Amino acid sequence: MVTEATRKSLLKVRLMDFLTSTAILPLLFGCVGVFSLFKLLQRMRTNAYLRNAVVVITECARVFYTAGAKLVLCGRNREALEELTEELAASLATKVQTHRPYTVTFDLADPGAIVTATAEILQRFGHVDVLLNNAGISYRGAIVDTATDVDKKVMETNYFGPVALTKALLPSMIKRRQGHIVVISSIQGKISIPFRSAYAASKHATQAFFDCLRAEMEQYEIAVTVISPGYIHTNLSLNAVTADGSTYGVMDKTTAQGRSPVEVARDVLAAVGKKKKDVILADLLPSLAIYLRTLAPGLFFSLMASRARKERKSKNS
Repeated sequence: MVTEATRKSLLKVRLMDFLTSTAILPLLFGCVGVFSLFKLLQRMRTNAYLRNAVVVITECARVFYTAGAKLVLCGRNREALEELTEELAASLATKVQTHRPYTVTFDLADPGAIVTATAEILQRFGHVDVLLNNAGISYRGAIVDTATDVDKKVMETNYFGPVALTKALLPSMIKRRQGHIVVISSIQGKISIPFRSAYAASKHATQAFFDCLRAEMEQYEIAVTVISPGYIHTNLSLNAVTADGSTYGVMDKTTAQGRSPVEVARDVLAAVGKKKKDVILADLLPSLAIYLRTLAPGLFFSLMASRARKERKSKNS
């Protein structure tokens, strides 16, 4: 009589014999080899796409620099841009030829300055291959306490600024029938959490605008990529504005525990190189929340109301 233990032992032996048979091993090694080749080709395609490309950018500069892109660093602070330029130029040599970044100083909230900056960039390089919109400001506060001017400030920086810069560069891309528009949105462009109303609204608007742009630019073969990260360990919460317009000045726990900016920048580089249309760079729970908002909105709203009560209680304690 064959016992249960003996039966299991025989099954294990047969399974090992099957896996180590001359037919299976080559198949397994072949699959591993094909996958490795696929990943290698993807990296090569990304590098080839960005090498010598003119990239107008505000953040993620280092990874694009080491990829061989011709960077145009944009921002309001001239000294900070020059410091970053020197830092990149002094960095260790890479496997590809690098180019000294070019800097353009302007305020995204100033439409006239955007037009002037765009003209300067096009005069210098003749064209722009990739525009990466990543300037942004965060917000913390209750809707009932927030001045409308604060809502406008957040919207001006996070939405109208990138839209204006994109519109300024679009005609030259359309003329060449070539270009890539990238915008760094947020997971809060897909779901909203309490006490982040101005920020979430600006990111929802961003998502909608660039989704429309993607459809309209398809006929000109211009790619549009929207990237939605979750929490990143940066100074975003420290520099956030509050209901009265003052600086928040606190490193939130969720931000402090967020992903490394370097890691996120590499993911952004990969997404741009693959010309992905919509990318979510968030942990499991925020990603699931997107589907929960669509499939079970009642439950999602209850969870957000509970979160609001907990945050309100925590602030009042």
